[in-house]
Amino acid sequence: MDDVLGIHRFQFAFTAAYHYLFPQITMGLAMLIFLLRSWEFRVKSGLHNQAANFWTKLFALHFAFGVVTGIPLEFQFGTNWSVFSEKTGGIIGQTLGMEGMYSFFLESAFLGLLIYGRDRLNAKLLWGVSGLLFLGTWLSGYFVIVTNAWMQHPVGYRIISEGVYVLDSAWALMTNPWAIWQYVHNMCGSVITAAFCVASTGAFYALNKTHHEMSAMFLKWGVTVGFMFCVLQVFPSGDMQGTLVAKHQPAALAAMEGHFHTEEGAGIALIGQPDMQRMELDNPIIVPKMLSFLTHKRWNAEIKGLSDFPKEEWPTNIPLLYYSYHLMVGLGTLFLALTGLSLLFLFKGQLATNRPLLWSLMLAFPFPFIANTAGWMTAELGRQPWLVYGLMRTVDGASPNVSAGNGMFSLLGFMGLYTVMTLLAVILTGKIVMQGPIESHHD
Repeated sequence: MDDVLGIHRFQFAFTAAYHYLFPQITMGLAMLIFLLRSWEFRVKSGLHNQAANFWTKLFALHFAFGVVTGIPLEFQFGTNWSVFSEKTGGIIGQTLGMEGMYSFFLESAFLGLLIYGRDRLNAKLLWGVSGLLFLGTWLSGYFVIVTNAWMQHPVGYRIISEGVYVLDSAWALMTNPWAIWQYVHNMCGSVITAAFCVASTGAFYALNKTHHEMSAMFLKWGVTVGFMFCVLQVFPSGDMQGTLVAKHQPAALAAMEGHFHTEEGAGIALIGQPDMQRMELDNPIIVPKMLSFLTHKRWNAEIKGLSDFPKEEWPTNIPLLYYSYHLMVGLGTLFLALTGLSLLFLFKGQLATNRPLLWSLMLAFPFPFIANTAGWMTAELGRQPWLVYGLMRTVDGASPNVSAGNGMFSLLGFMGLYTVMTLLAVILTGKIVMQGPIESHHD
């Protein structure tokens, strides 16, 4: 790979995808920890606080890895994308600065209180601190989403001399409709990841016949919360996100769906392989008229095909975009089916003894990470060839003075470092899970 732009893009994609493995679980766990401590006030068993303490350990571990991997990610705005940062820093610097100065420090401070004050603070104070941790974590996520949403659908800006973008309306930036629905969709995905981790841990304990009370609790909370957010992920968040893509990025929608030719009453492809030479899908399975209905709420609505857009507006890697989108949707459908079936057996009181379902839940834990990564790939590949959709092309935002050799050197360095970090994260996570929940003296 000797293409400078290609190296810049791949390095940012690699470091961003790796970094997001950690925030997606911590954002979801922040909500679950708060819910567990809240539920403890109702049942007063002590078990929910014990469970919250256990998941706080895992939250702290993955929060630390998220910080370590997030710092070099933000530095790349200056090292690899200096022109983009120079031109748009007056806008994206606002939200990224708020994410760092307010949310990050809020998370760190209250996480410290939860860890070191567990045996010193009473139950109400721990509940309050966990609520503030939840707020800080989710607020942090919103500022990052607002930044990305402005790149997807720029609002609230004006252009001054030399093509520099400055903020014209902070309200428009913060209430960008794209940001709102992208945030809801993203946070639903985060909660699904955390819920599957909780359920898979409960399934692991159930299969090994250990930590019986915690196993039952983890299965109950993981499956119930997971199912609820799988539904929300489809509707309204996924539906509204798709509507925005259809309205503002129609070429991306056509590429995502493998829809090559304009058609009224367009069907949706469940599977198929895009053939870019012949501009059609091989071996497709099509649901008639469904794409028209989902995007326009009319069965015979016209959907513009990719061939009717200028080639310079096409996403730069259509097959990868198509497969990323379909992988995300396919896994989401399986998550909904698995959690729904598990919830049915939970209501019957048979989940803890249903070994096929327990094995399915235990082995499913990595797949929400894959689905979330595929979702972000869909969003970012769909925006190409633009850094800021319709305003700045990706090729125009890269650093002009960083050579391909320098980019490759740092990329290989990140790959080596993150390999070591992966081993460390897996070992430490496994150690905490194998140790299991320890009875707390502060219940």
